[in-house]
Amino acid sequence: SSRSIPIYRSKVMFLCALRVSHNSIQHIAKETTKRFIMGGTFGRMTVEEPPFDVLLKRTDNVDTSYELRRYHERFAAQAEYPDGSKDDGTPFRLLAKYIGVFGTPENEGSQAIAMTAPVVKEEKAPTSIAMTAPVTMQQEENGKKTMQFILPKEFDSMEKIPKPTNPAVTIVEVPPAVGAVHRFSGSDFSMTKGKSVADSMVAQLGKDGVDLSSMNVMKEMQIWGYNPPWTIPFLRRNEVWLPLTEEQVSKLVNEFDPSATS
Repeated sequence: SSRSIPIYRSKVMFLCALRVSHNSIQHIAKETTKRFIMGGTFGRMTVEEPPFDVLLKRTDNVDTSYELRRYHERFAAQAEYPDGSKDDGTPFRLLAKYIGVFGTPENEGSQAIAMTAPVVKEEKAPTSIAMTAPVTMQQEENGKKTMQFILPKEFDSMEKIPKPTNPAVTIVEVPPAVGAVHRFSGSDFSMTKGKSVADSMVAQLGKDGVDLSSMNVMKEMQIWGYNPPWTIPFLRRNEVWLPLTEEQVSKLVNEFDPSATS
């Protein structure tokens, strides 16, 4: 079934359990006090997340539970971590400024102009963009670590997405994908934690008949966060995503979902 959470256009819902510095949290709180939502503290999600189809819930008689999901095309704002840095606050602030968390959004506006001749340049008013969930972290093949804010679904093409004014922020297309997701709570939103969870998922998937290369998994795994930093740890929703092929997903669904063959 397809799932989505109704959008709430409050910039305070940073939707990620990031281990940002104390000063960063104080600054964020100061800038957004008037928009503070108590639901964010107690785990209530009131921001949009990309719709997805649940293909299988694997929860019985397993060491590590997981869910198979299908996502369609999405777009994201992306920023890199500084070389060697583990500080989540740096890319987070860049992305937050892009969507307008700290005041005037650092983008060129969102009025779409058809591609015709001649090409026309115009100055556009910056556009505030609602927060969505999840925030993602991943390790790129070149060793760089990146963070992404998935953009609201109305931004369904590059032409509709406001261009960042800071070159450190880029807009990327996230292609359709199927994969396995494991959900966990707690305050540890680090890549180290993500890789540990990914190892457990690889082991379980192997028992279920799908063998994955640990080396490739560590290159492709992502850790997703859905809650602001101040959310009570045991109420936080964190997830690790492992991309799979259509063939691998079909094998798992046919094996463990009786309704798929009925």
